[in-house]
Amino acid sequence: MALSSGAATAILSRRRPVARNLSGLQWLALLAALVAALPLSGIVVTALSGPGAAIPLHDLLRYAWTSAWLAVLVGFITATLGTTAAWIVVMQRFPGHSFFCWALALPLAAPAFALAYAYADLFDPAGDLRLWMRGSLGFDLPFEIRSIGGAALVLSCAFYPYVYLAMRAAFLGQSVSALESARMLGCSPRQTFFRAALPLARPALAAGVALAVMETLADYGAAQFLAVQTLTTGVVRSWSVFGSPAGAAQLAVPLLGAAALLLWVERSARRGRSHDAAQIQPRPLAIEQLHGARAAGATMFCGLLLTLGLLLPAGWLLASALAHSPDLPRLAQAALNSLSMGAAGALVTTGLALALALGAARLPLAVRIASLGYATPGAAIAIGLLVPAALVWRIVPAGAAFWVGLCLLVCAYAARLMAAALEPIDAGMARVTPSMIWAGRTLGRSEMGAAFFVQVPIARASLLTAGLIVFIDVLKELPATLILRPFNFDTLAVIANNYALDERLGQAGLPSLLIILLALPPTIWLSRKIAAARPGT
Repeated sequence: MALSSGAATAILSRRRPVARNLSGLQWLALLAALVAALPLSGIVVTALSGPGAAIPLHDLLRYAWTSAWLAVLVGFITATLGTTAAWIVVMQRFPGHSFFCWALALPLAAPAFALAYAYADLFDPAGDLRLWMRGSLGFDLPFEIRSIGGAALVLSCAFYPYVYLAMRAAFLGQSVSALESARMLGCSPRQTFFRAALPLARPALAAGVALAVMETLADYGAAQFLAVQTLTTGVVRSWSVFGSPAGAAQLAVPLLGAAALLLWVERSARRGRSHDAAQIQPRPLAIEQLHGARAAGATMFCGLLLTLGLLLPAGWLLASALAHSPDLPRLAQAALNSLSMGAAGALVTTGLALALALGAARLPLAVRIASLGYATPGAAIAIGLLVPAALVWRIVPAGAAFWVGLCLLVCAYAARLMAAALEPIDAGMARVTPSMIWAGRTLGRSEMGAAFFVQVPIARASLLTAGLIVFIDVLKELPATLILRPFNFDTLAVIANNYALDERLGQAGLPSLLIILLALPPTIWLSRKIAAARPGT
């Protein structure tokens, strides 16, 4: 049916203001979402780019099955370890309680591939620790360390803090009345945990396990070194060994699907937290003071977690570093590269996350796109950026290729970690009331001016937290750096990986240890800050 000119004009006038009415803050949020969406769309384009690049179906199924089985094992182990540790720390007092309360999060400073190097040497059939276990304890591992079981153990030691932190916050925020009601109905302390506390904390458990599984699917260094062929190792291998970006992208497409599923689980869990009746506690939790064997057992359990996740691998890395002569100039340059990329990645990613937090109130899709980027492994992000990278390298001068490569690498970090930075920024922005913003507007500030002179100063501590989170993750990032780094630009993670591929584990110890030493101070600061925070703050 034909429209009159007046009707058509009316329709167009209603449509045009959508773009026109977007504020400067919302345009910045769209830019941040574009940074996150660019590699995701690049994955799909690259996967469809070549008919001769198809991955055999049996290889795709094998990679997918290994990734799924590894994710299930890590999810179960981290759920068990993290939940148990959180319950002990929150509900009981024992020697070392105040230390373990924040120290149990410290394994987040250690990259998973560093744990893999240590455990592969210690638990090798001829390794020192494996021989001691057989001779002194009469006990041996029921599996080889270079297997799916071994990889699940290593990754669980590295990623259990995600579940621990989520469950600790959930237990601290639970209703005292609900727990006391369970005891009054005749439940033992164990039954109270399984029938009352754990069901109430189920949303937090789902969120923590989803984060641990995301990191498991994103891992490359540990899985590759332990001879476990996952989708992520297949992505890097298809690109680096077979020179097939299209094949790598085809392996990355299932990872995108898994990322979307895990993101849905994590977001659903966040919505489910409103079912927890205990955001405000009328009375403090009833803490049990442990004595004797039970106190010793709690201390030993927490100490064992910290030892397996950090102290034992760090000790092995230190011993191997002292036993070999390092290439100090190369290590110094790699450390400088890691620090510079960590700082640049933290600055750019935090800035984009801030733009997303300030301008995405009317653009919820932008936040969802950024969240999908966080759930996508770094190897897939890097493959997705190869398409725009090829276009850029055609038009830039040869002398600028190095700096373009660094910019693409920072873009990959931002796309991967923007959502991780957005979480603490959103928490900081929650303290800003509408009256504060309107007070700035009445004093003559524009919308953008009120945002940067009112909201940002109030949330500056959250910006620091977001920057440190990104800095730590960039230091540990391996697959994206391997694929996108400019020629002759090595970070500590890349050097450690190269040594490990050559089976020179002794030389891989020092760069891995340096990553931990660089990441440990901000991790300690963050973990102590989280431990001191009250629920809901």
